[in-house]
Amino acid sequence: MRIIKVDAIDSTNTFVRKFYAGTSEFEPVCVTARMQLQGRGQRGAIWKSEAGKNLTFSILYPHQKLEISRHFLLSAQVALSILKVLKELQVPRLSVKWPNDILSANKKIGGILIENILNSDGIVASVIGIGLNVNQVDFGEFGNAGSLCSVSGKTFDLDELLKNLLQQIENDLQELPKRRKAEILEDYEDKMFRIDQVSVFRLSKTNKEVNGIIRGVSGEGKLQLELEDRGLLEFDLKEVQLLY
Repeated sequence: MRIIKVDAIDSTNTFVRKFYAGTSEFEPVCVTARMQLQGRGQRGAIWKSEAGKNLTFSILYPHQKLEISRHFLLSAQVALSILKVLKELQVPRLSVKWPNDILSANKKIGGILIENILNSDGIVASVIGIGLNVNQVDFGEFGNAGSLCSVSGKTFDLDELLKNLLQQIENDLQELPKRRKAEILEDYEDKMFRIDQVSVFRLSKTNKEVNGIIRGVSGEGKLQLELEDRGLLEFDLKEVQLLY
């Protein structure tokens, strides 16, 4: 995989997308920034990172054949790939907070934002943006944030970590078209934060807080949530929020 390092940039996702030339016949390319000025996350959140202490990078990845219906499987696989690498580094109590936040215990240490490029054949390429807190330890008012250093007490070589992450992600994405949907979902559900535990959620439609139990995800990536007196329902990202 080709790697391009930049000092400061607005968004690695926006920058790397410029390398797409309208075909899937290209080598994957990664853009990594020492400092990202306008990093984006889910729900329009801004990813704030201390310069030179964390990993902020985006991968432009080609797909020879990936159906649009498998978009969540792509996201799930990237999350699982990251967890594999972090587990080898003995980062404790790893999980995925639906849909794609990386947690250690209840601290958010990373996040994923994927933007797919489509044509009539399906998903032809993906921009996979990843932010990972590595050696930063001060997060100010963001009390739910953590880093590999803050949860493990160790410091990490950013270049070595990036190399391992890219290798794992590329290897796993090459196998993605061959993997069964049920297999990926089972692996993802096994790593889900607070699965099968009573938790508090806010429903966007009513802005009310309710108790519920995460039971899994659908193949389209919807959260399967069992609510009091309402049974098992499915929600997309904009419809429900898990509260800490």
